[in-house]
Amino acid sequence: MKPRILQLNPILIPAINDKLASLYTVHKLFELADPQAWLREHGASMDAAITGGHTGISRAMLEQLPGLKVVAVNGVGTDAVDLAYCRARGLPVTATLGALTEDVADLAIGLLIAACRNLCAGDRFVREGQWELRPQPSALPLARRFSGMRVGIVGMGRVGRAVAQRAAAFACPVSYTDLQPIDGVAHPYVPDLLALARGSDALVLCAAADKAEGIINAAVLDALGPRGFLVNIARGRLVNEADLTEALAAGRIAGAGLDVFVDEPRVPLALRQSDAVTLQAHRASATWETRTAMGEMVLDSIAQALAGQRPAMSLTT
Repeated sequence: MKPRILQLNPILIPAINDKLASLYTVHKLFELADPQAWLREHGASMDAAITGGHTGISRAMLEQLPGLKVVAVNGVGTDAVDLAYCRARGLPVTATLGALTEDVADLAIGLLIAACRNLCAGDRFVREGQWELRPQPSALPLARRFSGMRVGIVGMGRVGRAVAQRAAAFACPVSYTDLQPIDGVAHPYVPDLLALARGSDALVLCAAADKAEGIINAAVLDALGPRGFLVNIARGRLVNEADLTEALAAGRIAGAGLDVFVDEPRVPLALRQSDAVTLQAHRASATWETRTAMGEMVLDSIAQALAGQRPAMSLTT
């Protein structure tokens, strides 16, 4: 009999789904009419669980799955998983660390360039026929050059370092803040977030910071200033969205590029209506290459756990 896998989120790569189906009996909880009833009847027989970073898995559900040998998170966020409980139970929780780095860093720079150069507003201007109606150069405001901007990075982990590498290629001076200086990082370390914002033209949020909330507030945005830009490809709750919308409306910062939000998929109307903001639907890792690599890491974690090994990507064992 094949091992039984409980899947809490869809996987978008057909080849990964095919491999899962060939190796295991996969039960897709998200497709069931009554998941709770199904868990009560079948939960004890599950060998592994696959979930996403945003969905996670609750302690209450874990308690209905006593036979689990691994929880494989198809992502890097684990704040929706009770890691302390899993650690006490000796249950490996794995994440796809490293697979997302390049694409997330690419999008961070893309959002920053789009915000600086008003790419989305310019796109709408052409699509809506406004260029034909108003062909004069003054119809659109002048944009801001990205090359050479002072870039401050909040969180110099894998993604932060990849963003720094890309920004440096545009001749951008880079500085950063983190819980402490990072060994091997040559860029200047600034221990105070306000000071980092004050000395930056753009602030890029790369911190995992699972427990942090609202650290980008009115004071930080005022320190960034009316010519400054904010990019968030980390966690939505790192930003106080009310303070951000007020700062944008008042022109206290120049613009923002956002891939993550506090209450996804609900995005504040003021952000959706602002031409100063470039928005994405939490899509930083949404490429064929990264999602395939993530799926392969999920498969590896399950195979290792079911073979009685400690999964290489375990965060709890």
